Amino acid sequence: MNFRKNMSDDVEVNLTPLIDVVFLLLIFFMVTTTFDKDAKIKINLPTTTNAMTTASKAPMEVIIDGSGKFFVDGREVLNNKPETLFRAMTQALNERGEKTPPLVISADASTNYQAVVTAMDIAGRLGITNFSMATSQSQRKK
Repeated sequence: MNFRKNMSDDVEVNLTPLIDVVFLLLIFFMVTTTFDKDAKIKINLPTTTNAMTTASKAPMEVIIDGSGKFFVDGREVLNNKPETLFRAMTQALNERGEKTPPLVISADASTNYQAVVTAMDIAGRLGITNFSMATSQSQRKK
């Protein structure tokens, strides 16, 4: 009988190629990924520079004071329900004779955010897509 020592080979898994493949896949997905910046409400945010743009049409103005009262073209809306604001904006559009004038929403800094969203939602329901938010320029300290 032949008694030989069984020589067992050490089995070793080399992880270097696996790590290389994972990093290559990671780089591939990072390079080919696109980010979709699609929003439901599209607005043109105003800038606070000194340059003023002139619009061809006079904008319709919705003002929201600190207590949440709405004013459409300078006239106070009876209450702050969305249906009432819808009727007031529809009436203002009919008086203007314009289907979709530019809209400026001016809200007090302490106004509830929901009131601003309500005004934007009603503008969207009326088909007004060109609207902006009015801001005031901050005073810089010298």
